[in-house]
Amino acid sequence: MRNIVILISGSGSNMAAIMRAAQHEDWPVTLRARIAGVICNRADAGGLALAQQAGLATAVVDHAGFPSREAFDAALGRQIAQFDGGAAIPALVVLAGFMRILGPGFVAAHAGRLLNIHPSLLPAFPGLHTHQRAIDAGCRFAGATVHEVTAELDHGPILGQAVMPVLPGDSAERLAARVLTQEHLLYPQVLKAFLRRPIG
Repeated sequence: MRNIVILISGSGSNMAAIMRAAQHEDWPVTLRARIAGVICNRADAGGLALAQQAGLATAVVDHAGFPSREAFDAALGRQIAQFDGGAAIPALVVLAGFMRILGPGFVAAHAGRLLNIHPSLLPAFPGLHTHQRAIDAGCRFAGATVHEVTAELDHGPILGQAVMPVLPGDSAERLAARVLTQEHLLYPQVLKAFLRRPIG
């Protein structure tokens, strides 16, 4: 059984989309994978309540309580390992609206099993404010990207993308809302494909 540990910082809408897919498609049977736990860096995040209502194990690792990024990353790694329970196959770590930059040591320790979703068509517009930047640049299309996480921010190998048009008069908020609906479809699809890969 492959364990999945989801990291969130906010409302957890992408996490919820993954939870729904895992339940409706019976991932423990069809993919030999299960969501082992959800970790959040903010105790007041709405996504924690969603995960708890679904019966998932949750934990808070508050970045504000650590003197350095390295100390936070180390605590995060320990919590992931606790949820993984010493499984023979290390957990797949899924960033779903996790708003902390992870250090190179953490990324290296989880290389090849650390995924993220980003609200742009990478390699365009890494970082923040992606929708406004796309509008300001006159882009005709926007979207979302699921990629492997590497030490360079939002530059890992691309695993899947969803594309949608930028409409005349779009605001960043309207574009973000439409892109988010596609994120909820894209992330579970890419995760399923990733879980079907041979492990080696």
